[in-house]
Amino acid sequence: MKRFGLLHHPEIPESLRLAQDIEAKLRALGVSVWQTSAWDEADVLNKQPQTDLLIAFGGDGTIVRTARLTAGHDLPVLGVNLGRLGFLAELKPAELSDKLDELVAGAYWLEQRSMLHAMVERAQEEIISFEALNDVVVSRGHFARTTRIDTFIDDQYLTQYVADGVIVATATGSTAYSLAAGGPILDPRLPDILLTPIAPHLMVATSLVLPEGSAVRLVLRSEGDAACTVDGQMDVSLGQGDAVTVSTSQHVCRFVRFDSRTRSYRTLLQRLK
Repeated sequence: MKRFGLLHHPEIPESLRLAQDIEAKLRALGVSVWQTSAWDEADVLNKQPQTDLLIAFGGDGTIVRTARLTAGHDLPVLGVNLGRLGFLAELKPAELSDKLDELVAGAYWLEQRSMLHAMVERAQEEIISFEALNDVVVSRGHFARTTRIDTFIDDQYLTQYVADGVIVATATGSTAYSLAAGGPILDPRLPDILLTPIAPHLMVATSLVLPEGSAVRLVLRSEGDAACTVDGQMDVSLGQGDAVTVSTSQHVCRFVRFDSRTRSYRTLLQRLK
């Protein structure tokens, strides 16, 4: 590994300062380094083909954004936590300098995480598609009222959720919005898909764990505005009859790990106190 990309959060001054410091130290180790904002998607995508590893300086949102940008490129991602929780980060800022020799030497292991592919259809035609690391959510818009969502699994009708919305999550996303909505926590290495309703009305608020390869189709049946949100960072407005199909992505994200292979449980307990 001799070509690294450093992605900083443009609104966290410490993120840029740390990235600049690490850039200088990596160059001293003979590594080719480039640096840019994690929000500059075009620049990141342009430089990925000449890159072996990405280091993301920020919170979980920055790491999720970075993971999504690597879809199809199989670039390892090392997360350095500058946020509040740091579920996905491997290192604290103070720990990074001491790990640079190991990082350059490749003395780490890679944890593979499943991703989702979401396709939005209008009048039975695809209008846009996304990759997601955490979740895809179909939910009500600006008005505080329930929405009706016909839900299909592998083209078989399941039910019509009358709820604030429906979350389709990866195992990684099981500790995000789905957990807040009452869903279970899955081992992050599992390839399963999690289906969780948000505040369902006159229904059992139970999540479903679906096997890898399942396809969930959500069709909006309510009038008024609604939205499809991807990883809490991108959204598409939906109207009555629009459909969102979510399935296991052909792409995965790979995180750089120095700690043990059971670290995720310890990290979870620490974050949740």
